[in-house]
Amino acid sequence: MECKLEKITIYYEIYGDGYPVLMLHGWTVDHRIMKGCMEPLFETRPNYKRIYFDLPGMGKTKGEDWIKGTDDYLKIIIEFVNKIIPNESFIVVGESYGGYLARGLIKEKQNSIDGILFLVPVIIPHREQRDLPEHVILMKDENVVSKLSPFEREGFENIATVINQKVWERGSEEGMSGISIADMKFLDKAGENYAFSFNIDLINEKFNKPTLFLLGRQDSTVGYRDAWKIIENYPRATYAILDTAGHILQIEQEELFNVLTNDWLDRVEYSLNKSI
Repeated sequence: MECKLEKITIYYEIYGDGYPVLMLHGWTVDHRIMKGCMEPLFETRPNYKRIYFDLPGMGKTKGEDWIKGTDDYLKIIIEFVNKIIPNESFIVVGESYGGYLARGLIKEKQNSIDGILFLVPVIIPHREQRDLPEHVILMKDENVVSKLSPFEREGFENIATVINQKVWERGSEEGMSGISIADMKFLDKAGENYAFSFNIDLINEKFNKPTLFLLGRQDSTVGYRDAWKIIENYPRATYAILDTAGHILQIEQEELFNVLTNDWLDRVEYSLNKSI
């Protein structure tokens, strides 16, 4: 479906009816990175409206010349939310760059957000300033690796901590598929202003709603240590660092991801005192 905003058209998909869940994907991928890990959880939780969409320059949403960076991305998200779920409260799942955007959304719409899941979130926008562990591959199936092209192998080995058939298939379908169609010329330009122009962690009130930080112990893309520096802004946060997990934690540690995310949803439901 298409949502026509004032200056841009956003591609989006909605599944189910009920309490809204806004899904924010990372940089260069598209909504499929969220859909792949989140939709299975809602097979037993049908009363949620899951809202997936492609950020500009990614997936099926065209980048526009007037978009200069992350400040504009946030304005687009707020306009999209106000049009798709006007005057409704909602929860947010933010993956990687989407987690960075989610912190900006909290600053602007905190009273409307009833919970947030930060999945391998960007904390420090500039990579050279991040506290990162060394990249390491802990499990590798050479039979899988031998079937990959040099391009596929390099790309996958640079991000994965576990390489086996299941991780490759899901990583390719949910992540690489989006990367392959991203408008890199547009994103390179927009990425020059990847950081917000303001301090998103200076919020008027602490975010006192159910929160979950899911971080990979071997995540050499965004790391895990920097997230602890903002933990006091989230008094209701569970902070989980998973071993044998990198920047595709939700795939490499699928069972733990499901357990911890379901616990977060349970806490949200209890907090809302609703039968969702």
